[in-house]
Amino acid sequence: MHAIVDHIQSVDLKAGEETRRYLDTLTKPPGSLGALEELAIQLSAITGELKPSVTPPAVVVFAADHGVAAEGVSAFPQAVTAQMVANFANGGAAINVFARQIGAQVEIVDVGVASPLTLPGVTSAKVRHGTANMVLEDAMQFDQAIAAIDVGVVAVDRAKRAGAKCIMVGEMGIANTTASSAMLAVLTGQTVTSVVGAGTGINPQQQAHKVAVIECAIAARNADSQAPLEVLAKLGGLEIAAMAGAYLAAAAQGLPAIVDGFIATVAALTACRMCPAVHGYLIFGHRSQEPGHDVALKALEANPLLDMGMRLGEGSGAALAYPLLQAATAMVAEMATFADAGVSDKASL
Repeated sequence: MHAIVDHIQSVDLKAGEETRRYLDTLTKPPGSLGALEELAIQLSAITGELKPSVTPPAVVVFAADHGVAAEGVSAFPQAVTAQMVANFANGGAAINVFARQIGAQVEIVDVGVASPLTLPGVTSAKVRHGTANMVLEDAMQFDQAIAAIDVGVVAVDRAKRAGAKCIMVGEMGIANTTASSAMLAVLTGQTVTSVVGAGTGINPQQQAHKVAVIECAIAARNADSQAPLEVLAKLGGLEIAAMAGAYLAAAAQGLPAIVDGFIATVAALTACRMCPAVHGYLIFGHRSQEPGHDVALKALEANPLLDMGMRLGEGSGAALAYPLLQAATAMVAEMATFADAGVSDKASL
């Protein structure tokens, strides 16, 4: 993990400013395309290119189980994780549909599903068969958390070698909103109640139980809020660790990474706490309905591109946001300048 962090440089702000100046020469009032212009500027800063490209994109979905599911914190049984991995492999999940729509390659990575998996189309990188129940013991050991981070790093390396110019990271893991909520509460100092939502669709009584379980786990694990790897190991998940590793790798590779919803943003926050320079490479795709997502976004000072009332995960919101990146790059590459079009700009009036 330390090796990847050492390779991460801050984004190229000079390249971004060059793009900002160029945008003002295009046939439009300066700044009139709003957030799309800021997106183009960020993509230039990430890639160091005046006219960056985000095609082709890649989606990586990490799957793992959580021992805390035994506490009854989810509306679905743990077996659903493996069943959904099979659905991903068969191309039937929402992320598969959206990935096909945007022409993204998809890789499904088993980083810690509890049951043995031998599915065609699923990359086996299992660190362990799910985390331990964090109410009773640390979710994983430090070396296991680092190994899961490395799974994410290697997955992004594979995507980059296959030609990907933009990364979207998704997840699947029953009870992973419980782990994410616990991590977020510790990392931000917010109350558990303020970060816990309905997850997969639990009722108010189940939600109160979920809060109590998380509070018990936080007290028992006593993780240092200033030590993100410790928080991850004691309270997190294998897929959350892999996602954090993917964000670290995207930054090291100079690739834009579109962050999905609540769980993805907690992973992004973890990566940024490990290496603040990662933040410049992250584009926040959408605002989830999970209340903790607002807390995580605020902690990252992030403004997501979309707000569609979603809370699915899988990378679905990131995939829906991707066409906005395509539009931003097309704007820079294809719009005429005032000089090219023979149109008088404001300065010439």
